[in-house]
Amino acid sequence: MLHKNIEALEKGSIKRLLWRFFLPSFAGVILNSLYNIVDRIFIGQGVGALALSGVSAVFPVMLILMGFGMLIGIGAGVRLSITLGKKDFAMAEKVLGNAFVLIIIVSVFLTFLGFAIKGPLLQLFGVSSETFAYANSYLNIILPGTIFGTMGFSLNNIIRSEGNAKVAMYSMLISAGLNLLLDPLFIFVFDMGVKGAAWATVISQMALAVWVILHFTGKKAVIRLKPAKFRLEGEIIWYIITVGFAPFSMQIAASFVQGTFNTQLIKFGGDLAIGAMGIINSYAMLVLMSIIAVNMASQPIVGFNFGAKNFLRVKQTLKICLFAGSVISISGFLFAQVFPGLIVKLFNISNNELIDTGIQGLRIFMAAWPVVGFQIIASNYFQSTGKAGMAVFLSLLRQVLVLIPVLLILPDYIGLKGVWLSGPVSDMIAGIVCLWLLAREIKRLEYSVKTENIIPRE
Repeated sequence: MLHKNIEALEKGSIKRLLWRFFLPSFAGVILNSLYNIVDRIFIGQGVGALALSGVSAVFPVMLILMGFGMLIGIGAGVRLSITLGKKDFAMAEKVLGNAFVLIIIVSVFLTFLGFAIKGPLLQLFGVSSETFAYANSYLNIILPGTIFGTMGFSLNNIIRSEGNAKVAMYSMLISAGLNLLLDPLFIFVFDMGVKGAAWATVISQMALAVWVILHFTGKKAVIRLKPAKFRLEGEIIWYIITVGFAPFSMQIAASFVQGTFNTQLIKFGGDLAIGAMGIINSYAMLVLMSIIAVNMASQPIVGFNFGAKNFLRVKQTLKICLFAGSVISISGFLFAQVFPGLIVKLFNISNNELIDTGIQGLRIFMAAWPVVGFQIIASNYFQSTGKAGMAVFLSLLRQVLVLIPVLLILPDYIGLKGVWLSGPVSDMIAGIVCLWLLAREIKRLEYSVKTENIIPRE
């Protein structure tokens, strides 16, 4: 298994490899997205519009928890790919062992911190007095399950990075499938409301955590989880965090941006506007995760071949992924413009105000998504080649540096429409900057192909 995976990454057809990795990655991330989306659908239809708004208001907290999973999982995954490209298997096992211990430490810390600051955090993220009880009940169950969610997400990403994309897909199939079964059972049959949705999520994440740990102690793993490699080493921790910080910062930024969205939505549209934003985020997440599946498919190929100095294969992979990412983002834009009502009514069919607000918001918010695809691919390329600084900059440019000022200014002039419009304005400005940086990087990559020298760092 080891030699087969390594040989494929080194010599296999780029298009075939991408397709081989994309299908399970796509299935995995879509199934992963269903955790929050399915919760919202069943809560919106089975509990009500205010409950949907309450759980949607918790979304920034969920992003923070996921961000720490990305910090460790993606950071370790990228470093693992590059290390395997260098044929340094001993270091790869150390990366895995250190990542496992980090997951436990960080998860326990987040659980205690979450309970300590839960009240102020929910208020900061726009939870109103009418929706606080729903948000609080949901979070009280999610926080103790942090270790399972972080463990499952992080180790599953490392499984993908070692070339076992199908195993990673099966992981998410088991977990998301279980969540899909438990949600209606707990909400409709046992009448547990938002608590039922939260328990369904935690139990499903627990199953995922057990599955991925069993993988790394079994025969199918390229590298194995060994207690002897659990001793934390500062160099390896730094090795993981420097790359993982890019997606981590993006998630943390997204959390606080979403919190700013919530406060502006409450101010200019009320609780139902937050519910509408929850629907919009659910749809945008599906499109986004489809693009991220392309990134996941490319990451082992780019990381391995960059480490092995096969720059031609790196360049070929990047160009194919840029095209694929753009096709997905354009398709997501078109569907949102043509069928917005179909999307919104999937979550709630009884509240006309929520439906009207959701349709308007969805169309405006997704208006510039044709230029989002290549930005996400570009950021992942810099991350996969170890250029964490550039990846962080591109991530923060779109989600913080441009978006927050626009989000704070526009609504004062045009009300709720200004909240929705802040997204496309930010996407367009960041897209122009990203296009310039990407063109410059492709030139450097072409230079490396010709000279067989590594791309000079900034």
